[in-house]
Amino acid sequence: MKFGFSSYSFHQRISTGDMSLFDVIDWVADSQGEHLELAVLSNSAQNTIPTVESDPDYVRAVKTRAADRGVTLSNMAIGAVLAHDDPGEIAAEVKRVKAYVDLAETLGITLMRHDVVAHGAVPGDDTPAFEKALPKIVDASKEIAQYAAEHGVTTSLENHGFFVQSSDRVRRIVHAVDEPNFKTTLDIGNFVCVDEDPTAAVPANLPYASIVHFKDFYIRPADQDPGEGWFRSRGGKYLRGAIVGNGDIDIRSVASSIKASGYDGFASIEFEGHEDCLIGASRGIANAIRLYDEA
Repeated sequence: MKFGFSSYSFHQRISTGDMSLFDVIDWVADSQGEHLELAVLSNSAQNTIPTVESDPDYVRAVKTRAADRGVTLSNMAIGAVLAHDDPGEIAAEVKRVKAYVDLAETLGITLMRHDVVAHGAVPGDDTPAFEKALPKIVDASKEIAQYAAEHGVTTSLENHGFFVQSSDRVRRIVHAVDEPNFKTTLDIGNFVCVDEDPTAAVPANLPYASIVHFKDFYIRPADQDPGEGWFRSRGGKYLRGAIVGNGDIDIRSVASSIKASGYDGFASIEFEGHEDCLIGASRGIANAIRLYDEA
């Protein structure tokens, strides 16, 4: 398995200007990581991650720097909302996502994650809302996947954002889209945000994974408020990002499931804890590799 990082792991420093993307590429090249995935955030125009608005010369420079340092650009991750009420808005969003497929191809990236809905939980039983959104999500994702196939790109959705975060909803969408190059970006930690046990959810979704994210969380019961700096799961538990291997997720069991499955693709450390991101990234990848090797 090829371990590396999501650029999101370095957002703490990228967002302040302390590190450029070139600095991140150099840091990854000097680390235990083999690859870097590019997470396009809402302020990516300011934080150096290439977007469809980026200067073509800059895009070429990023590709060249990664190649020169031996860092594979593995995946591009973007936001998208494909379940608008207005068909015109969906068409415009599909067109925008296709433009990112073109950007991925230009960068030599063969994997691309796009969201399908906005982040955020729907109060109460959101099943009716999901059933209403599902056909729109499927039709748009299928169109994007078919376009991406022509460009050698595999597209995916991630288990995050609450609304499509559970393992069964991810599988429903993947099966309904029914394209060989449409899969899931499988984040082993994100399932706890909807109160699923990763030791069960990860094996269920591994057959459909295009890339795996290693992430960890501290988890506290709903009736034990730990104070500032935590967010809550759908069921009310308190969560906080942790260095991979330091939190409460059974990483060893999950790593064992990944190894047993035969998955041999990219695995990215995605750190979103409170520690300095370089400490979180370096310790996280060391723990992930160790736990995987011991599995």
